[in-house]
Amino acid sequence: MNLILLDPSEVDAHHARITDARRLTHLHDVHRAQQGDRLTVGIQGGAMGKASLITLSQHEALFALEDLCESPPPALPVHLVLALPRPRMLARTLEHVTALGVKEITLLHTKRVEKSYWQSPELRADKIHQHLVLGLEQARDTLLPNVTLCKGFKAFLEGQLPQLLSERRGLVAHPGMENACPRDVDEPTLLLVGPEGGFIPWEVEQLIQAGCEGMHLGPRILRVETAVTALLSRLF
Repeated sequence: MNLILLDPSEVDAHHARITDARRLTHLHDVHRAQQGDRLTVGIQGGAMGKASLITLSQHEALFALEDLCESPPPALPVHLVLALPRPRMLARTLEHVTALGVKEITLLHTKRVEKSYWQSPELRADKIHQHLVLGLEQARDTLLPNVTLCKGFKAFLEGQLPQLLSERRGLVAHPGMENACPRDVDEPTLLLVGPEGGFIPWEVEQLIQAGCEGMHLGPRILRVETAVTALLSRLF
């Protein structure tokens, strides 16, 4: 936890009060925090800075906020469309892409996505929020990504994709594409990543016909969480 991320409800005037077990445990066991320590804090959706620890117990931490004037790091200019991965992989992937600066995420159903994945508790709003917060704490960021669920590929293709492509360059990551993944992209981008096993040929064809460009990461077949991290690192 490189940043103590505060919910606005935990902030009162010049103080912040934390009562949840996860962060308190981290303060005790990892930071080994003591009264008077100055730690990096940030308010969700706002600025970051330093805060002095006034008291720390098993049930509560009270901070005195100093001048919070540091802006969060810049976001990546990308909207990530990710075929819904298996639940355990989804949790890690959300944390990783949030830490890297992705602010718009669409989780999409495709042919090779197991329908049972949509019933996973990991898709509950509170669970998604938890993983996003962990990503922000890792990267010292305060701006939560926006996550949208889309359970129909055709509905996405006809209803959302045209608008997304009107403002962004569309890139489809898929093994066997002719062009390699570009580097140092500085324009708004729509990045589409398939599930384990990839998009089916019809899906790739429809995305290309809609105006997306196909690309590959090389001859190796990577796990989704690895591929997404590699793609974002190479693109931006």
